Amino acid sequence: MSWALITFLAGLVLAQAVGRILGLRRRNVQQRAKLLSILGVEKSDSKKIIGFFHPYCNAGGGGERVLWAAIHALQRKEPDVISVVYSGDTDATKEKIIDKVKARFDIELSPQTLHFVFLQSRHLVEDSTWPRFTLLGQSLGSMYLAWEAMSELIPDLFIDTMGYAFTFPVVSLLGNIPIGAYVHYPTISTTMLSRVRSRAQGVTNSEAISSSALLSQAKLLYYRVFMYYYAYSLRQARFLMVNSSWTKGHVDSILQHRDILLDTIHLLPPLLLLKFLSLKGSQSSKAAQIVYPSCDTRQMSVFALEERERVILSIAQFRPEKDHAGQLHAFHRFLELYPEYRGSGPSAVKLVLMGGSRNVGDATRVENLHTLARELGIDSQVQFVVNAKYSEILNWLSRASIGLSTMVDEHFGINVVEFMAAGVIPVAHASGGPLLDIIVPLENEPTGYHATSPETFAEAFRTVFTLPKAAELAVRQRARTIAVQKFSAEEFEKGWDSSGWKAWLAR
Repeated sequence: MSWALITFLAGLVLAQAVGRILGLRRRNVQQRAKLLSILGVEKSDSKKIIGFFHPYCNAGGGGERVLWAAIHALQRKEPDVISVVYSGDTDATKEKIIDKVKARFDIELSPQTLHFVFLQSRHLVEDSTWPRFTLLGQSLGSMYLAWEAMSELIPDLFIDTMGYAFTFPVVSLLGNIPIGAYVHYPTISTTMLSRVRSRAQGVTNSEAISSSALLSQAKLLYYRVFMYYYAYSLRQARFLMVNSSWTKGHVDSILQHRDILLDTIHLLPPLLLLKFLSLKGSQSSKAAQIVYPSCDTRQMSVFALEERERVILSIAQFRPEKDHAGQLHAFHRFLELYPEYRGSGPSAVKLVLMGGSRNVGDATRVENLHTLARELGIDSQVQFVVNAKYSEILNWLSRASIGLSTMVDEHFGINVVEFMAAGVIPVAHASGGPLLDIIVPLENEPTGYHATSPETFAEAFRTVFTLPKAAELAVRQRARTIAVQKFSAEEFEKGWDSSGWKAWLAR
């Protein structure tokens, strides 16, 4: 088949698509009027709509706090802006979600300028739907989800707050509207490519792949193609916010990423059309802007620093990357090395694993962790608290001595900031946000500790529990000072407002 024929067929498909897009945009006038009527808005001409793409808005994690903090700020400062959340939480209602936001984050939302578009196809972005080629499958699924979202309502400005960059070309094509994003974690990174290229085993590169030259080359090609289109998608955004120095480094690297082979292939029709369409977006984002997430430092900063219980507290959704199993192994090693902390006496230490369970996969993971704790013989000193209310989270934060985070390359770590604001001494993996942005010295003195293995985590626990009272109090106070000064809701709002979203909404 000649390239001329391929180009001709592509033109027919494009013409058909244009017709459907124009029909979708005409229908959007009616859908917009319907939305304003539901909200009781009379003067519709003055209203602007910002669409927030967050399919798991009811999950109750750190990413969700960013979403609700942004909308809360909009409702206070921009009365003529209506926030529309594209959510896949079809088992919830607007009222239930608002109530949960209040219970989990103590954030008040007004229903008058908040609307939800419930998407029916969220299963397409579930990792369980794509047991193989998960990155590709979820990304394609997000593109379909974006089509569903735009079919229901096209906003004046689209902001992705969950990390689905592959929605950007779809939204740009269907809505012809500006796009922005708050990136918590890059879907793929240059580090992942390097790991496959060097055949290094890791979380994203199993031993079965790294031990085979053929499989490694095949995966490298897959990653190269994926990275190429991920970078292309990110460049469609007019403004990009990121949550940490670690994320900024990766996103900036991705924005500058080029692949000579794939660039050359895209000079051929019909891929040349895609190259042409990308020119407008490719000039939009020179670099990402760090906007630290909103953390509830105000309530926690009043907790007493003295007389803390011998509790090691973990607060994290029960997702695989949070590595709760690593926390159990670290605690087991701690009790092995220092048996004086075993038992139920005054010196005994308890590990409390607190987090949200979003679905059946998370619930199964919790059960497996229960089993692991029993196998390690530490279950009598381990407590699980699942889907706790905000008041219960605050209660544990006011009592615990140590805050534990074992995730490798945690992009930010709101839980670590919460530990520090509450006066809980953090012990986190020496990578990502906790290393570069959060647990950093204050006046050349420590605000917490880093570790990389069960042994080093155990040593850090021991260090905290053996600190002299004055030194312990000083660490807690320094940790709180960093959290309050650097990661408050006020600082988040300043960063959000300076991102440039207002200028793009006005266009």
